[in-house]
Amino acid sequence: MSGIKTLTKAEEQIMQALWQIGPAFVKDIIETLPEPKPHYNTISTLVKILIDKGFVDFKAYGKSHQYFPLITKEEYSQNTLQQVAKGYFAGSFKNMVSFFVKKNDLSILELESLLEQIKKAENK
Repeated sequence: MSGIKTLTKAEEQIMQALWQIGPAFVKDIIETLPEPKPHYNTISTLVKILIDKGFVDFKAYGKSHQYFPLITKEEYSQNTLQQVAKGYFAGSFKNMVSFFVKKNDLSILELESLLEQIKKAENK
């Protein structure tokens, strides 16, 4: 998983669209984006960059291409969290969670729910 590259905000927005709608043509991706809608060529260029980065592939239909993600949102999220933990919390998820608990004033109920989720994940 460490081979996953990071995405720019614009690239991540394209990936979010593909994760949401699944295989799509450029026009479909544009439809999911907020106003003002980006130009077709801008999205087309970003999709080509995502192909080069190994995030997206396509199926050709004549001159049209339908794009689809090669990596799941969960895989990218996990990798991103690992990079944040490594870069800002000395690689410790415990330190990262502790930081968020302190900064976000999580309630006891929210903490108990989080611990329950962790326990369930460990028992799988």
